[in-house]
This record gives sequence, C-alpha cells and structure tokens, in this order.
Amino acid sequence: MKLIMYVMSYLKYWKHMMNTKDFAKKLRLSIVKMISKGKSSHVGSALSIVDIVSVLYNDILNISPENFKDDFRDRFILSKGHAGAALYAALAYKGFISINDLDNHYKDGSKMSGHISHHINGVELSTGSLGQGSGVSAGIALSLKLRNNPSNVFCLLSDGELNEGSTWESIMFAAHHKLNNLTFIIDFNGLQSIKSTEQTISMTPLNKKFIAFNFDVMECDGNNLDELKSCLKSQKTSKPKVLIAKTIKGKGVSFMENQILWHYKTPSTEEVKLAIEEINNA
Repeated sequence: MKLIMYVMSYLKYWKHMMNTKDFAKKLRLSIVKMISKGKSSHVGSALSIVDIVSVLYNDILNISPENFKDDFRDRFILSKGHAGAALYAALAYKGFISINDLDNHYKDGSKMSGHISHHINGVELSTGSLGQGSGVSAGIALSLKLRNNPSNVFCLLSDGELNEGSTWESIMFAAHHKLNNLTFIIDFNGLQSIKSTEQTISMTPLNKKFIAFNFDVMECDGNNLDELKSCLKSQKTSKPKVLIAKTIKGKGVSFMENQILWHYKTPSTEEVKLAIEEINNA
C-alpha cells in the first residue's frame, strides 16, 4: 500500500514537472489569453515577472499542492498584486488549480480577481495595496525563526512599490531581526503607472540603499533563467537578502516591451494572435 501511495505521489509530481523555459512560455501564453478574455489590464506587469515566477515555482520553492498546508513549506508573497495573472498561471500548471480555472480570470463573481486573491488555492496573501506584502513577509519570516522552522520566505515587489514608506519600514525590521530566511525580489523594469521610476521618484543607487540597510544584495538579469536560478539558490548568510532583478516590462511580446501603455491596455483579438505567434516562435 505504501509503495502504491508513493508511486501515485510521484506520478502527480512528475505530471507537473517541465523545463523552466517551457514553463515560462506556458505562463506567457496564458497571461496574454487570460487578460484579453477577461478584458483586464496589467499584461506588461505580469509578463515582466514571468521568468522570476517560473524559476521560483520550477526550481526553488518547497511548495506543492500536497504540502501547501504544511507548516514546513516555503512561502511566496506576490506583493506586486496587480501582476496576479502570472501567479495564477503558475499555480494552474503546477496543479494547485485547474488550467480551466484560468478562463474565469476577472469575470464578474469569480474569485480569480485581477489583483491576486488568497481565495485561490496556493495563494498565501491577497495583495494589491502596494507596500503590503513586504511587511507581511517579514512578519512570517520572524515567526518561522522564533519557531526554529527552516522554511524560507520569498517576496516579489515592484520597483515602483519602493516609493511606499511601509516597504522601507519592513526592510529595516528585517535587517534588525536578522531575517536570513527572507528574500526580497525587486522586479526592476523601470516603469510605473504613467512614467519611469526615475522620473517618478529616483531610487538610484538602489543597491547601495539596501547595503546601507544591512542586506545582502544580489543583482541579475531578471529575464535570464540561469542567472535567476543561480542567485535564488545561493546559500543563507546572517542577513536578509534582496535580489534586484532587472527586467523588461512586457517581456516576450516585442510590441509590448518597455511600453507604459501595456500597464493598462487590454490586448485585442488581433494583438493576442500576434503575441501568441511571437511567444511560440521564441
């Protein structure tokens, strides 16, 4: 009986295993289709984080549909809640929810809201108010340390979210409590809301700011799977970590890349066809 249960468990796990590059491609295709069908927005924001989310869920996180209620699972908080389509797609392809559930994205009465919702299996926290996720992540990380729980916490923030004072309170808190089980990932695509991050509120040099706040700082190409994997698999030190991931908003669809318009615009039927063709041919 134990052998049968083990084999069944392995088969479930194997069913959702795939190459990280292929996984990222599936997420991009799903995002474009979901957002167009639901007539929602933030397609550029969701495409920006696809590679980060793909590496986390395919290579890093100790999370599965079977252990999601286990206290020893890793935690992932998408503080950049408006990019929820990317996380919904990842959860679908990892078996937390049905792939068919993605058809309900942004529909009236659906639990699959535009900003990520904890009513969806596999989502730790509903977010959308920028600056919220970092504080909750730091609190979870402290709780785990106090209980000698070896699990890790990863929190993905937008670069524009660093305008929020509460984010820096969380950063100070994490450093003070030496939360070396916590990693902040900054989706640094350089665009927010209606203009660039530098035009809104300059954050350069961002790496030196985090160093001054007593973080271990890593930087990489946030759309390079190998670089992301290398950074996110790095060993624990005595400090909390931050990965400044330099990404391209709308990555994977050339006419969406680095275009602020796609923070808001819903892809038309023709634009979806063009995007799908480009993603498939990449």
